[in-house]
Amino acid sequence: MAQARRLSSNTRVRIRALFKRLDYPALGRIYCDEGGDAFWKAKRGPCQTLGIKLAEVLRGRLRQGGRSLYVGAGVAELPILAMETMELGRTVTACNLRVDEVAVLNQACGDVPFRVIHQDAGEADGMFDHLWIVSVLNDPERFPELSALSYGRANPVLFDTAAFTKEREAVVSLAAHCLRKLQLPGLVTTSTEEINWITDWCLRRNISCVVEPKSYPTATVEDPLCFIRIGGSKKARG
Repeated sequence: MAQARRLSSNTRVRIRALFKRLDYPALGRIYCDEGGDAFWKAKRGPCQTLGIKLAEVLRGRLRQGGRSLYVGAGVAELPILAMETMELGRTVTACNLRVDEVAVLNQACGDVPFRVIHQDAGEADGMFDHLWIVSVLNDPERFPELSALSYGRANPVLFDTAAFTKEREAVVSLAAHCLRKLQLPGLVTTSTEEINWITDWCLRRNISCVVEPKSYPTATVEDPLCFIRIGGSKKARG
């Protein structure tokens, strides 16, 4: 099992400074229809604390100088992006389709060696040895019927099967659109709720994959996170 590796004090200081620079009132309007101030009052600390813990867990699973692709990078991903660039000298392509959020995040980035870009992750240049796709394939705003079924909230009387079928096709396409950028063997970081979409992509292409048994808590959406090794040996590493 790969061991978590503690971040340097310099990286931790810069992450804390980054979180202090964030415009939380603006983020509240982006993340919430109402109650944004209360949301970030509750989530700000856990996003930073759990983000650092996840960064330390992931640090032991990535090689020095590689490339990572982030789908839907937001506040929760900032500590991990900092770890990759500052501790491992990796190149990160952090994509986000919300223009307003990209502007707020980059305004706070200051002296850190990465930026978030407004881009479809599946159209990013080149290949990547690590793909971060967390709480994307089950997004309740984009895929309401599919998300309701995934989380056990679907009403059997009112469930729209036609809409679900369209959403399922869209998610299969989205997963393939992003996973095609993964260099094999590679690592995928995803939520436990999205494992089936990743393993289905592998099964359809006869590509080996191993889901690590341990999961880790997250702050914003609160879906547990896990790691999937794709390509290479069937034996679990890390």
